[in-house]
Amino acid sequence: MSTTMNRAAAGTDVTLDTETVDIVAVLEAEAASSARASRAKTTWTLEGDDEWVANYGGYFGGSVDKRDGRYVASDTFGLVVGDFTSLEDAQNALAGHLHVMLPSVIRPTA
Repeated sequence: MSTTMNRAAAGTDVTLDTETVDIVAVLEAEAASSARASRAKTTWTLEGDDEWVANYGGYFGGSVDKRDGRYVASDTFGLVVGDFTSLEDAQNALAGHLHVMLPSVIRPTA
């Protein structure tokens, strides 16, 4: 079984298999019940003229691409997180999304 999600912001449909949908649901539930408030560090690297790549706690976290004057954030799985008017809004939304989707990535202890 699969689920099709209409991602109007990107103008594409994404089809996820049942196992992936179940995994996402489990991750969201674990993140919601987690008392951990700190986030892993997100750093950004400009790749080319209009793409910023996220490093989330040492892992690839996705990217923000400038398209037609707007900023489209995509997560580590390539799914669109949202379409934003500013780079800062897109980066903040992606960082927040990664904190929910990747709860086991923790802030390094120094």
